[in-house]
Amino acid sequence: MRLRVEFTTEPFDLDEAPAHAVVAREVIQSAELDAVDVGPFGNTAEGGADAVLTAVDALLRRSLAAGATRVSLQVNVIGDAEEGEK
Repeated sequence: MRLRVEFTTEPFDLDEAPAHAVVAREVIQSAELDAVDVGPFGNTAEGGADAVLTAVDALLRRSLAAGATRVSLQVNVIGDAEEGEK
């Protein structure tokens, strides 16, 4: 099964990325995911279910430890792993 995660961390800072946002992006960019897109107002990534769920766990733990007061995320099933490999 393939999943897509979309997430944001708060509080926002328009002048520079807060530590919790930097940490969250580092977690996603270093995970074994594909189709990673990070931006100032939202981030998305796709991958196999195990990789996405592992990354989400690390994302929550590390961004909260770095000062996030809210993490909003959505996880969607987008298909089977085999479909993505065709």
